[in-house]
Amino acid sequence: METKLLAVDYPVLNIFWTMLELFLWILWFFLLFKIITDIFRSHDLSGWGKAGWLVLVIILPLIGVLAYLIARGQSMGKRDVEQAQQTEAAVKAYIRDAAGSGPDTGGGGRSHVDDLARLADLKERGAISDEEYQKAKDKLLV
Repeated sequence: METKLLAVDYPVLNIFWTMLELFLWILWFFLLFKIITDIFRSHDLSGWGKAGWLVLVIILPLIGVLAYLIARGQSMGKRDVEQAQQTEAAVKAYIRDAAGSGPDTGGGGRSHVDDLARLADLKERGAISDEEYQKAKDKLLV
């Protein structure tokens, strides 16, 4: 009455290799989708340039991805930062728009949201300290 365990048929090292292969496949697909997204997001490429890079990345994936990263990797990072800044600006504008659409609580057509945004801007530029920011914010919210 001998019982065989699954671990005997599939050693621990094989489990680690399988996990590594799975991780590398996921990483590869993530990189591939990131590059394809960047190709379509790039405004400095013409339509033919985008089609050429896309064909190269799909037909010869290893060479295409490496060539794209070498040729356009640095600008890829810049486009990511630019996209994040645009998204953040759009969210801030939406929040400011939504919060400012209520009844006017301040004098002169300014709302608390505008005042708080100006205070945050002054704090980011270093024109006022954290303590001054907190005091002014507390005055506005009272």
